[in-house]
Amino acid sequence: MDKKTTGTGTITAINSNLIRVRFDDAVVQNEVAYVQHGDKELKCEVIRVRGNEAEMQIFESSRGLKVGDQVRFTHELLSVELGPGLLTQVFDGLQNPLPKVAEQCGFFLQRGVYVAPLDHEQKWDFTPKVKVGDRVQAGDTVGTVPEGIFDHRIMVPFALQGQWEVVWVIEPGSYTVLETVCRIRNEHGVEEEVKMSQRWPVKRPITCYAEKLLPSEPMLTQTRIIDTFFPVARGGTFCTPGPFGAGKTVLQHALSQYSHADVVVVAACGERAGEVVEILREFPHLPDPRTGKTLMDRTIIICNTSSMPVAAREASVYTAVTLAEYYRQMGLHTLLLADSTSRWAQALREMSGRLE
Repeated sequence: MDKKTTGTGTITAINSNLIRVRFDDAVVQNEVAYVQHGDKELKCEVIRVRGNEAEMQIFESSRGLKVGDQVRFTHELLSVELGPGLLTQVFDGLQNPLPKVAEQCGFFLQRGVYVAPLDHEQKWDFTPKVKVGDRVQAGDTVGTVPEGIFDHRIMVPFALQGQWEVVWVIEPGSYTVLETVCRIRNEHGVEEEVKMSQRWPVKRPITCYAEKLLPSEPMLTQTRIIDTFFPVARGGTFCTPGPFGAGKTVLQHALSQYSHADVVVVAACGERAGEVVEILREFPHLPDPRTGKTLMDRTIIICNTSSMPVAAREASVYTAVTLAEYYRQMGLHTLLLADSTSRWAQALREMSGRLE
């Protein structure tokens, strides 16, 4: 974690997991900061700025914090890490890989524990798809690596503007996600390095496309009553309302297993712990009728139970959407299931109520 920052602040008020901070430097909306609490740092996000004070939501329990505690601003927006190795993973709402967190903390989550989303030591077989002199722009493919049943595209960072010229490409081989695989230069002579991984703010949509197409064909769920009476458009949205015990989670499993989608992203947002455990137990064993392997091989699960802080619950849906958009940018059909949006809205209401 890069701690080279110039922004600091001091807590002036605390209301549950909402804090007010007086800062001495420029602060922007959705900026990430860390509250100093003993030998740990608690992650938080700016949700409102008024003058030289910012109101921030903490993604952890605020127990033990007091007025006067120091806050370190990162000058970075709340972001996720995108790259090979996302499939089959189980993350929390902030993209911490829960299996690795469990290795460090055991069964009970501790405050101030943040783990890199991707394995920075694993090597991937990179095959370049561009050559020196080619012109590229944001979202273009510079190479591929095999990830499960897909060729994972390594793309030009989405934040770059205009046309860029490829000035150097690495030879085919095995590399980590942090190694530079390509260098590009724009018309002003500015050079940028392209790595296998990149970071992207979760609350900013990925818009590296020439044209947004209107839905023109159905997404077959292979559930006859849905495809006949309630067809779902490919590229569209749908909801499955119902009372407790109606079978929404069962339908979610069926949609994940049989729908005509390449990648499935499941956001268990505010669900009861028992239902989340059921997802974690069943998905690795559900057969994938398309590939003959397990469904988990092309699935990403975002777990944020009702017992976790509401601030992280709000971020979990944005995290899931960003991961789904990333695979959509590769040309894959992605199915995003958020269960449930009512509990996500509950988290939004709770935070807005504290802002009053």
